[in-house]
Amino acid sequence: MKTIIEPFKIKSVEPIRFTTKEERIAILKKAGYNPFMIHADDVIIDLLTDSGTSAMSAKQWAGIMDGDEAYAGSKSFYRFEKQVEKITGMKYIIPTHQGRASEKILFSIVGGKGKYFPNNTHFDTTRANIEFTGAEAVDLLNETGKHPEIRADFKGNMDVEKLTEFIKKTGKENIPLCMITITNNSGGGQPVSMQNIREVKEVCNKYDIPLFIDACRFAENAYFIKKREKGYGNKPIIEIAKEIFSYADGATMSAKKDGLANIGGFLALNDEDLAMKCRNLLIVTEGFPTYGGLAGRDLEAIAQGLEEVLDESYLQYRIRSVEYLGERLVAAGVPIIEPPGGHAIYIDAKRFLPDIPPEQFPGQAIVGSLYVEGGIRSVEIGSVMFGKYDEKGRLIPPPMELVRLAIPRRVYTQSHIDYVLEVIIETFKNRKNLRGYKIVYEAPMLRHFTARFEVI
Repeated sequence: MKTIIEPFKIKSVEPIRFTTKEERIAILKKAGYNPFMIHADDVIIDLLTDSGTSAMSAKQWAGIMDGDEAYAGSKSFYRFEKQVEKITGMKYIIPTHQGRASEKILFSIVGGKGKYFPNNTHFDTTRANIEFTGAEAVDLLNETGKHPEIRADFKGNMDVEKLTEFIKKTGKENIPLCMITITNNSGGGQPVSMQNIREVKEVCNKYDIPLFIDACRFAENAYFIKKREKGYGNKPIIEIAKEIFSYADGATMSAKKDGLANIGGFLALNDEDLAMKCRNLLIVTEGFPTYGGLAGRDLEAIAQGLEEVLDESYLQYRIRSVEYLGERLVAAGVPIIEPPGGHAIYIDAKRFLPDIPPEQFPGQAIVGSLYVEGGIRSVEIGSVMFGKYDEKGRLIPPPMELVRLAIPRRVYTQSHIDYVLEVIIETFKNRKNLRGYKIVYEAPMLRHFTARFEVI
């Protein structure tokens, strides 16, 4: 296979400030060993998230200049609305300042104590917005998806049998909606098959439960379907995306991912009554329904980004560049979730540091080491992010202990990724020197953003 080159030219650059190892040791300690608390200027390669970190195109920047800042009825909104309707086929498009705002509005209306929301795997803000209402977020990931070392095409799939059992046990009246996250971020950025989406929809139809798509990375998921699922090899990405959304009654999206924008999101619905309630709450919390917490220039950038993300040359480069990093880590013996997902590489911290137990947060230990060794910022997705406590205060760990290295879109070149490889492999070789962490401060919700640690 020939080298997959970036399907774009670099027109503008941002300098990187280099730090020494000694400086990074002091910076990390001052930050309480939490990467979220490190100043971005002190980071060499920032893989904390792929959310809002994309490099925007020349056409997106041109759109920003052309943005219509009218408070009501902005022409930028109607361009945005048309593009979202084209992809999702949804009747009611509600802009928000980002994905979690869409979740907050939606679950504030349909959530509440005694309600349950099944998903393949909820990500952190989705789970938090559900639990904030008193409802419960339930993960029903298929068994293969829980084993990082097993290679399979669609490890993000929901377990349809468990969904049926859950509905029977819980009662359909207690389940306002079912959700599928594409790609499955908490599960390693793994894709969901069209067949699985159809099967989940059939179950939802049987019990009269609406199906929603968490669509942050819908284009990447559509590309995986094209490459891996029978019958889709010759279909355009836009047609695959349209079919995905045709099985849904609604969708939430952070446009900071596959919208290729730095801010923004939307809530898309087919239910007129629910849309009216959401718009009423939007006005209270976000703004008028034709701007929803965004400037007109942001709506322009999202509309253009949603066109560009469907380009197959871009998606081929995007998926292959992440795959490149994963292949070379596996060749060096570094344990990751296999096969590589669409937007990130997930190091399996359990196998990387088998001697550090979950209550000492092995993923956080790797995160700290990657920063010290090479100035790389990553994030733990394990017992820090998703761990809970039992009635005696003991940690209840999640199924997997992971470290996510999320690749910003159109930002880093192959030489940057080769540098990341060198740092990870060096850390892996010296893994016996790593020690666990303990939490010395944590917030009651979404603790990973502000928690502080000490080395044990």
